[in-house]
Amino acid sequence: MSTDTPPARSGAVPRPAALAAAAVAGSLLLAGCGSGTPSGGSAPDTDLHAQLPAQVRSAGVLRIGSDLTYAPIGFKGEGGKPDGLDVDLAHALGDALGVQVQFVDAPFDRLRLGLQAHEYDLLMSGMTDNPQRRDGTDDQARKINEGLDFVDYFVTGTSIVVAKGNPQKIATLDDLCGRTVALQRGTVQSVLMERQVGACQKAGKKLTVTETDTDDQALALVAQGRAAADLNDSPVAAHAVKNGRAGAQFQLAGEQLQVAPYGIAFAKEDTALRDAVAKALNRLIRDGVYDKVLAKWGLGDGAVQSAVVNGSF
Repeated sequence: MSTDTPPARSGAVPRPAALAAAAVAGSLLLAGCGSGTPSGGSAPDTDLHAQLPAQVRSAGVLRIGSDLTYAPIGFKGEGGKPDGLDVDLAHALGDALGVQVQFVDAPFDRLRLGLQAHEYDLLMSGMTDNPQRRDGTDDQARKINEGLDFVDYFVTGTSIVVAKGNPQKIATLDDLCGRTVALQRGTVQSVLMERQVGACQKAGKKLTVTETDTDDQALALVAQGRAAADLNDSPVAAHAVKNGRAGAQFQLAGEQLQVAPYGIAFAKEDTALRDAVAKALNRLIRDGVYDKVLAKWGLGDGAVQSAVVNGSF
């Protein structure tokens, strides 16, 4: 889930395979330390625990805001329990930091507001780290909010999802001109399509963009023939193709677009928590726990070599 294409610069260091390739209404979902990691997680690090903010140490819980509708990144699994890549990594981070993790399920476009209202301590929801989110600006560099800090932990891009057989022969963004596209509001794909609308207009072919509350709703429009394509983060798109969605089958069209890092998001003033989580993530990378979590979900190609604060490439 990703708003805007980051510029090329050093920062989060992807492994070579990666480059190849509202107030909160949700329920609180508590998971004990280590319950989601394939390896059982890491033993608590007393030094890392001591670096947590006092209120987190006192509570013994990290409250994590997440839109749990994005398999395999974050979703509700068996019994409605949180599951997915983000969930397993959060459990492992909780192990290393010596705290539990508590997921707060909320719509994606409400997460930043909830974080800044102190409804949770951090965001972990397949959120792209880019300059606009870091600086709190729109696509024209106008200030619109306080901005966020990120700890980058995964690399991915955007994919185009079409009906099985690709009946409209879509392969590029320009092939969407003259058609209707569905996608979830508040995402990097929404900004990408704002730009494409202008490109299509110059070509004399109107591009219509229908924004939905969830990606499942966008896929349903594709399945019903009311949209030619859905755009989403590549792991989520691939999962929909593999498993089907909305009672229909889909396929990917064209190449992966705008590769960028996912980041764990923090309020700008919460630097102590941000830095403690970055150190914990680097420990998971060194210990091999991180690789095991990605392997469990078949997402090893998106691995990074180290956790980086506010990085992009």
